[in-house]
Amino acid sequence: MKFLAITLIVHAPDPVTGVRKSTHARFREVIDNALLAEELGFDGFGVGERHERPFISSSPPVVLSHLAALTRRIRLFTAVTTLSLLDPVRAYEDYATLDHLSNGRLELIIGKGNGAAQRELYHVTPEDQWERNAESYELFRRIWRDDKVTASPAFRGALKDAEVWPRPYQHPVRVWHGSATSRESVDLAARYGDPLFSANVTNPIEPYAELVRHYRERWEHYGHDPALATVGAGSAGFYAARTSQEALAAYRPVFEGQLAFQKRLGLEPVFPTLEDFVARSSALVGSPQQIIEKVHRYHEQFGHSVLHLQADASGLSTAQHRASLELFQAEVAPTLRRDLPDPPWTWGPVAPADDNADDNAAGEGPARTDPSANGTHDPAAPVPAPR
Repeated sequence: MKFLAITLIVHAPDPVTGVRKSTHARFREVIDNALLAEELGFDGFGVGERHERPFISSSPPVVLSHLAALTRRIRLFTAVTTLSLLDPVRAYEDYATLDHLSNGRLELIIGKGNGAAQRELYHVTPEDQWERNAESYELFRRIWRDDKVTASPAFRGALKDAEVWPRPYQHPVRVWHGSATSRESVDLAARYGDPLFSANVTNPIEPYAELVRHYRERWEHYGHDPALATVGAGSAGFYAARTSQEALAAYRPVFEGQLAFQKRLGLEPVFPTLEDFVARSSALVGSPQQIIEKVHRYHEQFGHSVLHLQADASGLSTAQHRASLELFQAEVAPTLRRDLPDPPWTWGPVAPADDNADDNAAGEGPARTDPSANGTHDPAAPVPAPR
């Protein structure tokens, strides 16, 4: 099993102290958490994309490019890229550039996004958001694979023999599909043989498990090898301590602060008490053995091979946050890595970065290879210079 640390870059008052950091300090915290994730041995770091309050994650390519310059090994994820809101041509340009700057460490999790404010900002309606998401992904996917693209999409201008630069480093980038409530994203992932990432952080396990089962059914329906269906899953909260009593005591102020914030927003809490939250949500709060057992219970339903934890302290002190992540890596991750499978591909850039004649002529570095190929490459190697 592989492990990601993910942030949506929420910019809200601390749930315990009530103090809201400056925008600058909040971005600095994201950088520090990414560096900590790499230091502790996490396999990936993800940055969300939202275009409404209380998030300041409107530009994940910029944030991830900065992180690419500061890190060497960790894979860089979007969580999620809201393709229903974006011009797929522009999105390709941003992420193909980031793909080079990160030496092929980029992975995308795409989704339609949610929230009325950002839909209004981008003039997307509830009625057309799924069509926009599918169309944007299909065009984005073609541009990543093909040197020239001709298309007549419904939600942007037509393309005729369009060339979009730079050509990418990975061939192609791996794209996951974020899944929260709807079968549309599940079906899109299965249709194209892409991995699925369950955003199982709001409700108990049942609706998410049903969507994962549907994904596997549709995967086979589209003729893909069942052994290659790949699922990631999230967690609604995280705090590991030596004993469950210590974990609950430390996390209780965090939970109560988050509960109060939800009530101020007029939201009815799904889990009214901390004990209910720990028992019925995907939150991983407890001793290392309790966390291991809970991930196993979720794995029985999901069959997932990637798990994400929250990258943010979110009300914990810096010392508590670090100690909890250190304990996870020391006593939880090794057991889960041993017991549960990895994704069915090499955890690294897709396709080897070998030059060939076509790319040399275009002044681009790595080879255009079979899009289905998965290879390995040293992520710390220098970016190939144009010739």
